[in-house]
Parts: sequence; structure tokens; C-alpha cells
Amino acid sequence: MSQHPITLIGGGLVGALLAQQLAQRGFAVDVFEKRPDPRHAGFAGGRSINLALAERGLHALRSTGLADDVLQRAVMMRGRMVHDRDGQHSLQRYGIDDSEVIWSVSRGALNTLLLDAAEAAGAKFHFDQALTTADFDRQRIRLADADGVERELSAGLLIGADGAGSALRAAMNAHTPLGERVEPLDHGYKELEIPPASDLPAAVLQAGGGRDGFALEPNALHIWPHGSYMCIALPNTERSFTVTLFLPNRGVAPSFPTLPDAAAAAAFFSEQFPGLLPLMPRFAEDFEHNPIGTLSTLYLERWHLDGRALLIGDAAHAIVPFHGQGMNCGFEDTVVLANLLAEARGDHAGAFAEFQRQRQPNADAIAHMALENYIEMRDSVADPHYLAKRELGALLAARIPSHYMARYRMVTFTHLPYAYALERGRAQDQLLEQLLRDTPDVATINIDTAAQRFVSTLAPLPELRHG
Repeated sequence: MSQHPITLIGGGLVGALLAQQLAQRGFAVDVFEKRPDPRHAGFAGGRSINLALAERGLHALRSTGLADDVLQRAVMMRGRMVHDRDGQHSLQRYGIDDSEVIWSVSRGALNTLLLDAAEAAGAKFHFDQALTTADFDRQRIRLADADGVERELSAGLLIGADGAGSALRAAMNAHTPLGERVEPLDHGYKELEIPPASDLPAAVLQAGGGRDGFALEPNALHIWPHGSYMCIALPNTERSFTVTLFLPNRGVAPSFPTLPDAAAAAAFFSEQFPGLLPLMPRFAEDFEHNPIGTLSTLYLERWHLDGRALLIGDAAHAIVPFHGQGMNCGFEDTVVLANLLAEARGDHAGAFAEFQRQRQPNADAIAHMALENYIEMRDSVADPHYLAKRELGALLAARIPSHYMARYRMVTFTHLPYAYALERGRAQDQLLEQLLRDTPDVATINIDTAAQRFVSTLAPLPELRHG
């Protein structure tokens, strides 16, 4: 059945996956992307935090037949490998076993795969085409190419998947205020790199604990938590690691303003991350070349203009990356929207309103949890009280799986709504705090009594959907 034509602004991860799903459902889809085609021009690095693919994103990829292809290009991460100041490290598993893992994927490789799949489904892509203005009353858009030459086109149903700096959002907001609020995080980030083990001296590798050609344990997300700042490292299929330094944007040391050049940064790393610096022979070049990335959370009161235009993914609800859910949330968006539009029977305003009704509370919830997870990653993972709660939670999960699941597992390994995970997590945490306040030593807690307290206080978890 022929469907209403759709004009998508943005051919990144969310835009390409949505284009494929809509094309598979019979929509005529044209995608306009301001960047050149990354399959020919290459993918620009230096500003992109590695992507962590979890169950929600995998579910969306399964629905289009792409999950297996993506996983072949990914590296499994079982948990957080937490490194202390003395060079010791320990693994904190994300899930109960290897059935609950996340995957490190390359943004560029994933985008290429999604573009190819969307084109194969019938979507048409137009690169080097930046949206300059949109006339929503006339359903017309103006685009500028790489030389600044503009043209005007008739637009179908407009959907903006053009990221946190969305040009379509700006055009919509100029037409009808969307209630936009941006909350910057007072921390920024800078990317660095650990090369494959073959590029490093043997003495460095002996201290690093790596294997299979990696300088560090490959199947983990590495964290060096330091309270108000941290480093993380995610594995790449090329056996390298992408290292990201997170620091305050202002204030007394340590902050980015107090590290004005690579020499100052190297001295800082030698003191604070002594085992990490020897693994990065290109440290000075990377530090000088790669820009400081900014981090913020976007909130909108309205995601759409009746049935004419809609925002999706980061264009509607950009979040900070500390729960690894930005892409997963955006991919989950695409499944919901594609299904709603396929069932809309021409009622696009109704489909857009229902999309916002379903997704906005969940987007707000994961935004909140991502901010909380930053504190957990840079500070709590090394805190004895946090570790005690984690230990007690693991015991309860084994004893009463129908009534206890760690919030991280709900978010990462199930399809339970983010909003539910947030509220259930709060209720569970309150009970854990009460139990540990009564008896701080987990070894002395009567698990049967603790389990009964959970069962009598909380409703059973909803039926869980994995895979």
C-alpha cells in the first residue's frame, strides 16, 4: 500500500534506521543530511564518544534484520573494570552472566551499515544538504549545499532526526515555541586513544593486563574514577581503545582550563592516571588536536507541530552519555514511531501526539538516570557503601528475581519503560538503604528476612522481555 511521502532531516544513526523502517512499511522516504556521505568522505572523529549498544537498541536492529551484522562489528563488554590509584583493577558485572552484556560499536561503521540497509529498502539519501529554513504552512523547505547554493523543495511529512543541534527544531521553534530548555553539564570531555598491543612496548603491556592483541582487558568498559572527574576506555574491533577524559569546564584544578596544553595534561595524567599514560604514545597529539566536547540535556515541552513536523532522538531529547542509552533510546523511538505511522491511516497529528505521549516520560526518565550515572561512574563505583548496596542487591536478585532487579539491569537488558525503571529503582533503593542502615555489614543481614521485606512491600516486577 502506498503511504504518504516522508522528508527526513538527518541521516545519522537514528535517521538512517528510521528511514529503513519507514521504507520497509511502504513509505516514500527522502533523507537530507548536511554532512557528506561518510561511506565516501570518511567519518570525522575526535568528538564522538564510543557507542554502547544494549537490549533496546538491539531490539530495534532485530526488527530490521540488522542485529547480527552489527554484533559482528562490535566488542562485548561484560561490566565495568574499575581501576584504583594503586594500579589494581576489579570487574563489576553489568548483569548476572554473559547473557547480559553490552556492546562497544564504532559510530562510523554502524552509520555506514545503516545507510546501506536504508538505501536497500528504498530510502533516498541526499548528502551535503543542510536545512536552512522551513515553511510549515506551505510545506516547503530550503536547503543549502556544501557551496552555500540554496534550493527550495516541497516537503512531505517532516521528521527531524538531526541531533542535538537540530536545524528542524530551530525552524519549528521559530514557527511555534516548543518550550525548549537546555541544561549544560559543567563538565566537558576530550578523546584520546590506546593503540593495539602490537604498537606498544612489552613492558607497558605486562602492567596493562590485556590479551588478544588489546592493551587492556578487551571485554570491559574501563573506568578510572576520581570523584569529580574520571577517564573511561571502550574497546574497538581494531584492538584499540577510545579513551575519554571527563573534567570540569571551569574552576580550580583539575579542570580543562588548568590543562592549557599537552605538557600540563601529561603531568596531570602521570600523577592521577599513572598506569594509563604509558599506553597512549600519541597522547600529546591527541590532546592538542581533539577538541573539548560539550555535554548537556535537552528538554522540550512539545515535540511536534500538529501533523506537519516531528522531532525524534537527540533532536527531541538529547541526554548526557553516562548511561550509554542515547542511541538505544533513539533506536527505541524509531520502532514506536514507524509502527504508529504505519497504523495512522492518514492521521499524522494523532500519530505524532501519541508518539510524544508514549516517549516523553521515558526520555525524561533516562535523562535523569544518565545524570545520576555520571556521579556513580566517577565516584560511587569505588565507595564502600555503594559496593555494599550492590552486593546486597545481587543476593536479592538471586533470591527473589520476581521482586528485585537492579535498576541498571532494567534499563540495559529489558524493554521495561525507562519511567518504570526510574520509579522502581527509587523504591528498591529506599529499601536497600533501610536494610543497610539497620545492619551495615551485608554478611550479617538475614537474606530471607530482607527478601520477605521486599516481597511484602513491592509489587512483582512486570513480565520481563529479553531479546
